[in-house]
Amino acid sequence: MSFTLHNSATRQKEIFAPIDPANVRIYACGPTVYDLAHVGNARMMVAFDLIVRVLRDAFPTVTYVRNITDVDDKINAAASAQGLPIDVITDRTTRAMHEDMAALGVLPPDVEPSATEHIAEMIAMIEILIAGAHAYVAENHVLFSVTSMPDYGRFSGRDRDAQVAGARVDVAPYKRDPADFVLWKPSDADQPGWDSPWGRGRPGWHIECSAMCKAYLGETFDIHGGGLDLIFPHHENEIAQSVCAHHGAKLANYWLHNGMVIIEGQKMSKSLGNFVVVREALERWKGEEIRWLLLSAHYRQPLDWTEAGLRQARANLNRLYSALRRSGDIASVREPDGALAHIRAALRDDFNTPLALSELMAAVGRLNRADSPDDRGALVAAIREAGSLLGLVSEDPEGWFKEGAATEGNEEIDKLIAMRTEARQKKDFAASDRIRDELLAKGVVLEDGSDGTIWRFQAEQ
Repeated sequence: MSFTLHNSATRQKEIFAPIDPANVRIYACGPTVYDLAHVGNARMMVAFDLIVRVLRDAFPTVTYVRNITDVDDKINAAASAQGLPIDVITDRTTRAMHEDMAALGVLPPDVEPSATEHIAEMIAMIEILIAGAHAYVAENHVLFSVTSMPDYGRFSGRDRDAQVAGARVDVAPYKRDPADFVLWKPSDADQPGWDSPWGRGRPGWHIECSAMCKAYLGETFDIHGGGLDLIFPHHENEIAQSVCAHHGAKLANYWLHNGMVIIEGQKMSKSLGNFVVVREALERWKGEEIRWLLLSAHYRQPLDWTEAGLRQARANLNRLYSALRRSGDIASVREPDGALAHIRAALRDDFNTPLALSELMAAVGRLNRADSPDDRGALVAAIREAGSLLGLVSEDPEGWFKEGAATEGNEEIDKLIAMRTEARQKKDFAASDRIRDELLAKGVVLEDGSDGTIWRFQAEQ
């Protein structure tokens, strides 16, 4: 089965050919840990978790590195505003991020390096760039000289004016060229800093990832990626400094970038009051419901975070878990149903999650209609394996309906069901129907079977 992906560097879909098929190497730019993760952060983490899961299904070993940026001016500002030490901010934020991503089914990366643990590697790389005339020292800063790399800007496709306008840095008088970017900058007494050949200071953002890439994956590896907003300046600058430090060696053969998240059709912004923090979203929605929504659009496309989308995710998962619950522990001597092959094919074609989710729900429909225990068992196996590929269907069906975001009142629900069961045994069907209607008004759907009555929460309308 072929494996294709869209390479941001060439702007086209390509057949994926890893450097070493026995060990695919991938790096994703992780979060800057100054505040709680928002749904834009979650989109990136879920997208690359999905990518790694699919790669691991196709190749024997995948080494996944996702860094943490724990030295940054945003972190300094947060620490100052809250009156807390920087390490308290970064430790607390990192722990919260891990908890939130685990709730969304995001598996830990194989390596999660922190920038502050790799200062020595950054200094060493900067020294190589200075020695090769790709960087220079000016007023206690070290800057990369963009004119030393003839094809600077080729990756992002930006012209000269766009490079300067989009660099997100001041056009300081000590720069030889307005587009030159900082590799090292001085730190005052209140800022984090490390001793270096250029005085006490701290690294620029871009050099951090270049140093960590090399430390764990070598000079050239298979896949590098992150959010679409990182193409320029971050990834353009990473390529420039890494290629120049490594005597022209390519940084990565393939680049993957996930699309941005909008909220109900608008750009997410604190000023618009539509900034969605993952931790707050988890108070209303289960982790799998959020993950389903994040996978519902192709990873390269924008994703619209909407209440309707979340309700549809809940309805789909309720239907899926209901089908599994009705099938119980049924097993099959046959291989998983052919739906698994269709889902796998969709995911190996540039990680097409919308098509994969559609195929998954088609398999659920077939499971609901299947009569043969063997057919049902094969479909259950396919749904379970597909769920593992997608990072879904991780819960026990019974627990899905009785645990999670909406657990309050379960004892009262069970009490009313017991009363209804007693009424039915006494053939008091009016009372039985009244209790059913009362539960339905609370959003609880009852399903009567030979083993008794089970219940689930109804999808919001």
